[in-house]
Amino acid sequence: MIRRLVRFLDERTGQAPLVRKLLRYVFPDHWSFLLGEIALYCFVILVATGIYLTLFFEPSLAQTTYRGSYEPLRGATVSHAFRSTMDISFQVKAGLLLRQTHHWAADVFLVAITLHVLRVFFTGAYRKPRDLIYYVGVALVVLAVLEGFLGSSLVDDLMSGMGLAIAYSVAMSIPVVGGNIALAIWGAPFPGAEEFSQRIYILHVLLFPVTIGLLIAAHLGFLVMRHHTQFLQRRETEQRVVGVPLWPGYVPRTLGVFFGTAAVLFLLGGLVQINPIWEWGPFETGLSTNGAQPDWYLGWLIGALRVMPGFDVTIGDVTLIPNAFWGGAFFPLLVFGFLFLWPTIERRATGDHAWHNLLDRPRDNPWRTAVGAGFFTWVALVFFAGSADRVFLQVGIPYTWQIWTFRVALFVMPLVVARLAYVVAREFAASELHPLREPVATVVRRTPTGGFQAEDGPSGQD
Repeated sequence: MIRRLVRFLDERTGQAPLVRKLLRYVFPDHWSFLLGEIALYCFVILVATGIYLTLFFEPSLAQTTYRGSYEPLRGATVSHAFRSTMDISFQVKAGLLLRQTHHWAADVFLVAITLHVLRVFFTGAYRKPRDLIYYVGVALVVLAVLEGFLGSSLVDDLMSGMGLAIAYSVAMSIPVVGGNIALAIWGAPFPGAEEFSQRIYILHVLLFPVTIGLLIAAHLGFLVMRHHTQFLQRRETEQRVVGVPLWPGYVPRTLGVFFGTAAVLFLLGGLVQINPIWEWGPFETGLSTNGAQPDWYLGWLIGALRVMPGFDVTIGDVTLIPNAFWGGAFFPLLVFGFLFLWPTIERRATGDHAWHNLLDRPRDNPWRTAVGAGFFTWVALVFFAGSADRVFLQVGIPYTWQIWTFRVALFVMPLVVARLAYVVAREFAASELHPLREPVATVVRRTPTGGFQAEDGPSGQD
């Protein structure tokens, strides 16, 4: 069948050599590279389910009366956005399934991207000549977080309204230009003008998805031009790329990953409830709730706002930097700034400007492993601080005590973890050579005079 296809294309286009080359293009054969594929296929599911949902969603904050099938809210005054989301959940065929699948796909998409970034960081896959691929990947993380936040904010329920109120406060806290930025986005003081819902709707369903799609295409295009990185095994070298050909090896496998990812997401969407907006109810400015958590990828931002001590930078009666700026804007800027700058920092610190096709194991570079472990521990502690209210409600540990514990841990634990990671990685590196590099052992030989002599030689030598 492949031969007939190639012959058919060659007779009409003369591109048989290109097709043959494409079919023999090799792909990585290590499980960790599947994280990127899972993220890609989550994005495909997001686009497919999102297109269906847009057919029924009304992005309007204009008030109406809910007359749907959910009895506890019938007769309540809600926005058209909230009402249409309720109708999708209870009246549109397969609406709740696709809405929850869409939501789960967003969460898994960011899980896969985050794990992918960790794999790239700790194996040194960002080094020359793939630093541009790495920068595009980090930009994808930033856009994916913003896209997820906008999507959850569209429905105008109580929790999304609280999230937008926090975002408005953070935007207002930016020194000098914060007020202008908030006014440009919201169009009026919070909760904003009627046009605000239209703006975030266009951003969520058009501008951000198209930008993410273009970045994914650029990411894959740069990767194809430079080929994939690889772990040192039997045949891999800095000059030789080893992998599975597109056909017949890679295509069936990646199709299996796609259908498996889609199956898991649809199972989650059908069996595991997520974002039940009917429990929160419509947003009202004077109402709030406790114990309800946003999506996991916003937990680190909530945690940063909570662990930050309550102080403003003021001169006289003028507040230069409000408190919300530190946790809501400066902290994520610091995190993503570190990720963007790290390849340059490492290159200047080590003087390594060579091309790298082989990946490091974490033990092969104890210094990088220590910095990464300490940094991600710092971010993880802030993330867990975001769940302090849930811990208080579920376990009863005082909220204030938790926050002070996290504040102290943020200065202590990253250093402890970094030191421990460095020692462990160095010991692992010192205790063994690479398992595929032949170790040196002592060989005892008998001399012509009848004596014995010890010599160094490869292990296993007679």
